[in-house]
Amino acid sequence: MFFACLMFSLSFNLDNIVIGAAYGIKKIRIGPAANLTIAAVTTLGTWGSMMLGKYLSGFLPRAFANALGAGVVVLLGFYFILQCAMRMKKNTKPKELALKDVPDMVDYAETSDRNRDGRIEVREALLVAMGLMMNNLGTGIAASISDINIGLTAALTFVLSIATVLLGEAAARRTLAGLFGKYAPFFSGGLLILLGIVQFLH
Repeated sequence: MFFACLMFSLSFNLDNIVIGAAYGIKKIRIGPAANLTIAAVTTLGTWGSMMLGKYLSGFLPRAFANALGAGVVVLLGFYFILQCAMRMKKNTKPKELALKDVPDMVDYAETSDRNRDGRIEVREALLVAMGLMMNNLGTGIAASISDINIGLTAALTFVLSIATVLLGEAAARRTLAGLFGKYAPFFSGGLLILLGIVQFLH
C-alpha cells in the first residue's frame, strides 16, 4: 500500500521538477513560502479529488470500482504518453501549464515573475499551483476509486511537491534538466500505466 501511494504521489509531482528547472534556468528563486504554497494547493486538490473518487466508489461494487479506477489510471497514462508523443512529432507547444517541457516553461517562468524581482511570491505561486492542481484532478479521482489510501497519498504528495521543486532547481544547473523535462510526461504516463496494472491485480 505504501509503495502504491508513493508512486502515485510521485506521478502527481513530476511536473514540479520541470517547473523548478525552468525557474532555476531563469535564476528566479522559488522561496520557501512559495514552495509551501505550491505544495499546499496541489495537495488540497489531490485530497479533494480523491475524496470525490472515494464518494463515487461507494455507489459501485468494490471489485468493479477497483477495476474501473485502475482502468482509468491506465488510460490516463496512455493519454499523457500519446499527448507528449504527438506534441514532439508536430513540434507544437501545449496550452496547459502542466506537462510542458523545460523550454516552454522557461518562457512561463519569466512572465509569471510579475514584479521582476527574481523571486516568486506567494500570490504568483498560487497561479503555478492551480495549474498543477488541475492536472492532478482526474488521476486523483481514479486513484481513490481503485482504493488507494487517501491520507497517506496526500501526505506524500505534500512532501514530494516540496522535494521535486527543489530537485528541479538543482537540475537546472545540469544538462539533466532539459532531458528530463522533455520526457517527463513519458515517465509520468508510464508510471501511471504500471500502477494501474498493479492496482487491477491487487
